[in-house]
Amino acid sequence: MSPRVLVVEDNANLADGLRHNLELEGHSVVVAGDGAEAVRRVRDARPDLVILDLMLPGLDGYEVLRAIRTGGSRVPVMILSAKSEEADKVRGFRLDADQYVTKPFGLLELLERVRSLLRRSGALHEPDRHAPIRFGHVNVDPAARTVHVDGRLVLLTPKAYDLMLALVRRNGAVASRVELLREVWGQPGHVLTRTVDSHVAELRRKLEAEPAHPHHFLTVWKVGYRFQP
Repeated sequence: MSPRVLVVEDNANLADGLRHNLELEGHSVVVAGDGAEAVRRVRDARPDLVILDLMLPGLDGYEVLRAIRTGGSRVPVMILSAKSEEADKVRGFRLDADQYVTKPFGLLELLERVRSLLRRSGALHEPDRHAPIRFGHVNVDPAARTVHVDGRLVLLTPKAYDLMLALVRRNGAVASRVELLREVWGQPGHVLTRTVDSHVAELRRKLEAEPAHPHHFLTVWKVGYRFQP
């Protein structure tokens, strides 16, 4: 099944252009013209990716993003906005946006960012990439982006979840902080390496039996991290 992309944009011409080019890439596209419709679409259509404008009628993009996250959805969200101030970007990332692209944008770059987010979320991987993952008392369903520990649902932030998959899928190979920044955050120049450390700490706190003495998410001194089943 093709990845499902929700485009939230009140400019009909831009929305139609995005729909056309995303469909040419093989994606299934749904368009929402306002914030309230966007929240409904996320709940009902369960998209694999949301492309979100900020300046919308009714609920603005920030309110939409907050509603998505407080509703429990971990769907990747790419903000696409004419707002280019640093404060706007910081606000978006604090609400757990995955990427922030300013208008005007290059179409080829945008499509590559879409592919990157879909690959990281598992939506573009082969079927076996959606197979359940089990280690210790942890069960991961990549198709649903859910994690259970001893049968109890555990909510990870989107980046912590992507970091977990990046480590698990290396099958024990060591990953440097720079490699993880590039794979999970996409723009290593804009993120500090200690960001990786703080998200590994989240994984240990929520998934390890003894966070202070981790068994699964191990530090490799002066290099980075590796996963041990």
